[in-house]
Amino acid sequence: MQKRMRYQARKKLPMLRLVLIAAALITAVTLVSQPVFAQNTYVITDGNHTFTYTTYATDPEEILDQAGLRLSEDDTYTLDGSTAIRVQRSQEIDLMYHGTYTHVTSYGETVEALLNRLNITLDDSVVVSQPLNAETYDGMTLRVDRVLEEEQTYCGIIPHETTYCYDSSLPEGSETVITPGADGEMLCSATVTYVNGQETGRTVHSQTITAAPVTEVIAIGTGEVPAIDPNARPVIGDGTITLPTGEVLTYTGTWEVLATAYTHTDEGCDYVTATGTIVHIGTVAVDPRYIPYGTRMFIVTNDGSYVYGIATAEDCGGGIKGERIDLYFPSYRECMQFGRRQSTIYFLGSEE
Repeated sequence: MQKRMRYQARKKLPMLRLVLIAAALITAVTLVSQPVFAQNTYVITDGNHTFTYTTYATDPEEILDQAGLRLSEDDTYTLDGSTAIRVQRSQEIDLMYHGTYTHVTSYGETVEALLNRLNITLDDSVVVSQPLNAETYDGMTLRVDRVLEEEQTYCGIIPHETTYCYDSSLPEGSETVITPGADGEMLCSATVTYVNGQETGRTVHSQTITAAPVTEVIAIGTGEVPAIDPNARPVIGDGTITLPTGEVLTYTGTWEVLATAYTHTDEGCDYVTATGTIVHIGTVAVDPRYIPYGTRMFIVTNDGSYVYGIATAEDCGGGIKGERIDLYFPSYRECMQFGRRQSTIYFLGSEE
């Protein structure tokens, strides 16, 4: 029985050897069939910094990432051969083109290359703020202007002068124009410079006077001032009002209204008018639908008993509607003395 078992063990031994040999052969074949990857060394340039980096990776972005170089959204790179990588960092350029600001991206190119890439035409009419061969840099400000020069002929104005003299025949403080002034004219030729369509310079080459200016002469009175009758009334004619002082006003129309009086202490009133002015004798509250703010007037009662004089529409009031005006007086007593009176408005021209 023991002999038979020994025999069977010797019989199984060759079979085990065969299994081991087959496993070794399979392992060898597997190792031979798998590719063998080698490391590569890359020369990486990032601006002024150049270094080498060795890796099994072959994708440039993976290589740069492993080397610790992070690319922003606008950064890029180029391959020089198979083992050289040059990183191109984006540069933000402030470009003013024909008066309009914009932001553009550059990668260290020349100013001329950048403008050509942006399809900006460079000719004799274009002025660039930086040399065309200058290298761009981050934060650069670049201005591109279109400059045109034009020869023009035009009429120019020669302002007239004003002189004064004294006249004892005129009341003291009064002024009278003896000779009206007039501007002169001249024919000019000039070179006019335009930058982006806006005139920036004018070089005059010649000026020829075609009409000489006339000097205005004004007489200033130094004589006695005639006494004014305190009871004198204005003389109202056809289109004119002659004041007791001799001043003549012109009016363009009239309107009969009911005039009342108010002062700054009345309920709802103060020193400031609806138009922002300070109340004073001559301030009138009106219905602006009928009399626009700023209208100059001369106001007299219909019976001629009271002359309010020159006034301006500057205020309004809740009760002032239609053919109704409110005249300002500095005190409640004066308001009561005036009361309510039918009056006539003479509309004056604008004050010069």
